[in-house]
Amino acid sequence: MKVWLITGTSSGLGAALARAVEDHGDAVVATTRDGEGVRLDVTDPSSVAGAVAAAMETHGRIDVLVNNAGYGQLGALEELKDAELREAFETNLFGALTLTRAVLPIMRAQHAGHIVQMSSVVGVTSGPGGSAYAGPKAALEAVSEALAAEVAQFGIKVTIVEPGPFRTDFSGRSLRFAAVPNEAYAPLLAPATAAFKASHGTQPNDPYRGAQAIIAAVEAEHPPLRLPLGSEAFGWLRAYLTGRLDALAAAEVLGRDTAYLD
Repeated sequence: MKVWLITGTSSGLGAALARAVEDHGDAVVATTRDGEGVRLDVTDPSSVAGAVAAAMETHGRIDVLVNNAGYGQLGALEELKDAELREAFETNLFGALTLTRAVLPIMRAQHAGHIVQMSSVVGVTSGPGGSAYAGPKAALEAVSEALAAEVAQFGIKVTIVEPGPFRTDFSGRSLRFAAVPNEAYAPLLAPATAAFKASHGTQPNDPYRGAQAIIAAVEAEHPPLRLPLGSEAFGWLRAYLTGRLDALAAAEVLGRDTAYLD
């Protein structure tokens, strides 16, 4: 039986994962910021230390850490205030890194462990209005890729999860918008924002089935470094990566020849 420490379990994929892990027969330390379970504010180092200590006091080990706590922040970069940007990065990036660092000594002592970082397809590909959400997710992916190479020697594995559209509260109460919109960006952002809001409650993917895929990855002998979730995620990422390769080829004529001329 594994012991899972999962953040952000009050709703969405976090709640579904906590339920699926229990159904799988493993133990769950479920954390929320304001609701039931272990109280955890990932932006507060003392709260992080307390949650890790509570998990160790109850179970004596932490086998899987899932950094799921976070929220969506939309808005053009120019219209977002410093406080909005910093809060998004504190929660969606630095909170995950603080908790990861807190758990790593435990996993090293165990010579085993698995860190699951909840990213998004926009951690790979972003678009208008997505800078404050895609930015921390992209950084989380880069840090986690380096982390995977660092901790493999200790028997610790890392998986970055990249969900597509799931039927959660992400596009509802978990979504924030720029406090002071800039009308100059409205023609670009308004249609996409309206479509995003309209999708709430009709997203095609089941959070519980997504959770089962995460459990399967953790149980795999050779888990993937990146795990897209949902057919849309695979389609979007394939299209984006194909475009990147095409753009790389087009840019080569401009940027390749930079060696010293003898």
